[in-house]
Amino acid sequence: MASQTSSNRAVHAALIGNLLVAAIKLFAALWTSSSAMMSEAVHSFVDCGNELLLLYGLRRAARAPDAHHPLGHGRELYFWSFIVALLIFALGAVISIYEGIDHIRRPQPISSPGINYLVLALALVFEGVSWVISLRQFRAAKGSLRYFEAFRRSKDPVSFMVLFEDSAAIVGVLIAAIGTFLTVQLHQPFFDGAASILIGLLLALVSFLLTEESKSLLIGERADQSLSDSILRIAGSERAVTHANGVLTMQLAPDQIVAALSLDFEDALSARQVEDAVAEIERKVCLAHPDVVALFVKPQAHRNRSADGLTGVETRKD
Repeated sequence: MASQTSSNRAVHAALIGNLLVAAIKLFAALWTSSSAMMSEAVHSFVDCGNELLLLYGLRRAARAPDAHHPLGHGRELYFWSFIVALLIFALGAVISIYEGIDHIRRPQPISSPGINYLVLALALVFEGVSWVISLRQFRAAKGSLRYFEAFRRSKDPVSFMVLFEDSAAIVGVLIAAIGTFLTVQLHQPFFDGAASILIGLLLALVSFLLTEESKSLLIGERADQSLSDSILRIAGSERAVTHANGVLTMQLAPDQIVAALSLDFEDALSARQVEDAVAEIERKVCLAHPDVVALFVKPQAHRNRSADGLTGVETRKD
């Protein structure tokens, strides 16, 4: 719940910042006829739509399980994150590149460049505030991992999507500023169009990275290895278990995990004793890892289980 609260806070901060930035960028683009500024305005409006979709995904994912979705609706967040990643390319990158090419083919000088500089400075402030908030959230979640490694291993797409969007927005503002400066100083509208194309390529790169990670989460990623190891240790410490054969995990949402556990029980145990042992293992696992919303236990002889590549834990009884 705390993770979802911080995610909501970061998205709301980004949404407010992007709404303000989009409005002033659009005004500056229409006033100055700057292609790079128009690309930046499109970029900010796309970001606003993305934040709204992420908020919608967070709300849908938080719904309780029902008869048709017994494991909950957590994957809705991964679906809408994937849609957002695609929109960054379709509505951000493509339009910006098209706008830049069109401006190079039909160049127009930038009028009132001072307005561009003022708007870009304000945009840098608004985007910077949102970026700091999203960076703090991501830094708190990543722990000791490096940033790119944390991105690849993260199960919360909202945290890294907002950070990537804000980072791309800041770089885009700087590109637009350089393009405006070169256009004005060298009297070459080409640089304004080139800046728009660079912004589009930047968005295409961000879209590719986010699409790949969102797709991986959507089709089903395992939970962190440390959680699997912990579940095996808990199961292996139960006196009724002779061998914890292995565990399969799947991430349903940032705070929802399903696990399937293969255990070899003592041969002399009755069915009731096995049931009691399973109940105790479930209790301990859920206590140690509240994110595990479902744990399925399969009694299976270690010597007969199929080779599944899972790591087991041998237990020794005194």
